[in-house]
Amino acid sequence: MYLTRHQTYAGSRWAIDGAWLPAGISLSSLLALPRATMEALLQASTGGPGAEGDLLAPVDPQQEVWGSGVTYMRSREARKAESDTGDIYEKVYDAERPEIFFKSAGWRVAGHGRPVRIRADTTWNVPEPELTLVANAGGEIIGYAVGNDMSSRDIEGENPLYLPQAKTYDGSCAVGPGIRLLDTAALSNLDVSMEIERADAQIFSGETSTSNMKRSLDELIGYLYREMSFPHGAMLMTGTGIVPPDEFTLQSGDLVRISIDTLTLENVVA
Repeated sequence: MYLTRHQTYAGSRWAIDGAWLPAGISLSSLLALPRATMEALLQASTGGPGAEGDLLAPVDPQQEVWGSGVTYMRSREARKAESDTGDIYEKVYDAERPEIFFKSAGWRVAGHGRPVRIRADTTWNVPEPELTLVANAGGEIIGYAVGNDMSSRDIEGENPLYLPQAKTYDGSCAVGPGIRLLDTAALSNLDVSMEIERADAQIFSGETSTSNMKRSLDELIGYLYREMSFPHGAMLMTGTGIVPPDEFTLQSGDLVRISIDTLTLENVVA
């Protein structure tokens, strides 16, 4: 099953497999339920009128998107290269506790086809393609969306304590195009790719697989939920295994295209 959120004249509304869900159903209300109850409700709600309207980010305004880092070897290497204190990233990669940080409130998240931004006070900015887990209030993983964790590498490289400024600002988070409902086991070996175009020419491409992650998805969600509650569910970006070369930085007008299995998220840099 595939959940999408659309703009209508009466506000946003959710759909399942291209058909409207009843107007009172939102992602927050669905993720407040145990997985089995949610799936039964969705099955009973299929077959409605066809959904219309522009796609919105598949997250409700009051929900939260969190991030995790240094979960792939390539990410560890990139963080060490950008930082004068690179040894701390190797310690995180090998440690029992993962790196987890707040990324965005739901109302700030850009959807498919919406612009993302680079900070005006930086010189080294990259997109980070990430499997984005969707978990319910009980911490059950119910599926995934495609995420773009926009990052200012020079800010984090200057001092790791600047991570919140490198990761969280207007236009720093995109998620979409919708949410594909899958069991956790089906998420452990998905192809991930990213293409960046500038002036209609491809200037970067890369690919990896979620099978290259050092940490399990259940482990990451378990740490996020360890001492926090999410009554409306939450999203968790799971780190990147694709990092452009050190000489690369995004520019205004660049198109970022990220695909994970059957879902593709596109955003233009404002």
